Amino acid sequence: MERKTCIAMVPCPGLSHLIPIVEFSKRLILEHPNFQVTILIPTLGPPTPSTKEILDTLPPSIDSTILPQVNLQDLPPNIHLATQMKLTVKHSLPSLQQALTSLSSRTHLVALVCDLFSSDALPMAKKFNLLSYFFSTSGATSLAFCLSLPQLDQRTTSEFIVDTTKSVKFPGCGVPFHVEDLPDPVVLFGRSTETYKAFLRVCQRLSMADGVILNTFTDLEDDAIRAMEEHQRQLTNGTPCVYYYPVGPIIQTESRSQQNESKCISWLENQPKNSVLFISFGSGGTLSHDQLNEIAFGLELSGHKFLWVVRVPNKVSSSAYFVGQKDDPLDYLPRGFLERVKGQGLVVPSWAPQVEVLGHKSTGGFLTHCGWSSVLEGVVHGVPMIAWPLFAEQKMNATTICGVLKVAVRPRVDGESGLVKREEVARVIKVVMEGDESLHMRKRVESLSVKAARAMSEHGSSTKALSSLALKLQSCNGKC
Repeated sequence: MERKTCIAMVPCPGLSHLIPIVEFSKRLILEHPNFQVTILIPTLGPPTPSTKEILDTLPPSIDSTILPQVNLQDLPPNIHLATQMKLTVKHSLPSLQQALTSLSSRTHLVALVCDLFSSDALPMAKKFNLLSYFFSTSGATSLAFCLSLPQLDQRTTSEFIVDTTKSVKFPGCGVPFHVEDLPDPVVLFGRSTETYKAFLRVCQRLSMADGVILNTFTDLEDDAIRAMEEHQRQLTNGTPCVYYYPVGPIIQTESRSQQNESKCISWLENQPKNSVLFISFGSGGTLSHDQLNEIAFGLELSGHKFLWVVRVPNKVSSSAYFVGQKDDPLDYLPRGFLERVKGQGLVVPSWAPQVEVLGHKSTGGFLTHCGWSSVLEGVVHGVPMIAWPLFAEQKMNATTICGVLKVAVRPRVDGESGLVKREEVARVIKVVMEGDESLHMRKRVESLSVKAARAMSEHGSSTKALSSLALKLQSCNGKC
């Protein structure tokens, strides 16, 4: 029997990177059953229960190997999340090489797929004579910025980093981006820091791969996709050496956990159509205690129904990204809040079945941290959004959905306290849930939902892009 064509995937640590790669792998083998995927997972600690749930339910054509755990003591203290993820992959390279050696000896291994922060693994593709690809867990617009950063870095002054009152334009951006809304490694650190330099090196590597797999679709980010393709043509005098494959929207079709599912869905069943605001900050986002209180009081002020996923507050916005939380999040809500909103809303601790909630007829709005997977889920289900970015490239995503796509509204931060005050929370809820602006946003996002379904249909643009990628991989006969 002929061996299946095998692809190795290397996500960086974190559920928000693992899940899109898993979902892409499922889509690939569904459309092209002659493929086999092995996911090689660098880790900074033992797998979380959520990670185990995902890996335990993989279909037979997708294997996974959790690489030996990197010792936290081997990493510098108090480093940024992006640096931590990148260094975890870097320290895992010896074990990754061993895994690839084993894999290539027993399979028809043709390609290595990394995401942006596992790019240190990319040179291994040459060692094993493989095709190399980036899988972008972010949108095409933020990736277009990454592709432009080396040029921006060369021709701009240090004001590009430190003056957050300025704006920057780059090919494919649609609207100017405020400097303060650029990815964390660019804004939070100066050019002389290792964090910024490491991010710049990651961006430079984008032009070194054979292709980039984009979790987006042409009708959503056509300008950004075309700008990246044009960038490659200019670099190579008209013959691109890096190909872009917009294969999305690739999202979960069902939630990975049943925690709070029956409670949430039963409650939604008793609410009017489009009446509920769903509030969730993703798999790792957290708020300060003061901000948690302001949201609670703002929800009360708005008078609108809501379903809120609450986490234990923390001043570090990404504090739940790697580490589980043991306290009861509901203990941190304002005194008497749960009693006062009994008829208005439902509050659940830590987790809700986001896919099912967004797809429910009663859900009429989505307050999101603007992680790209959550943005795509909001678009696919046709739900207008409140953009509340926390870290990473989420502010860029917020600018895209508010300023370019116009399917979201972003609250104003109080300059003195650094918080979104309760009155502002109530205001943006009303913008999304009632009135003419709400209707316009809903029509636009519902139109994008239709286009997303069309892209993923049998003859849709994303299905064709996936077929083009599959054809390229199948044509690799071991001499890539």
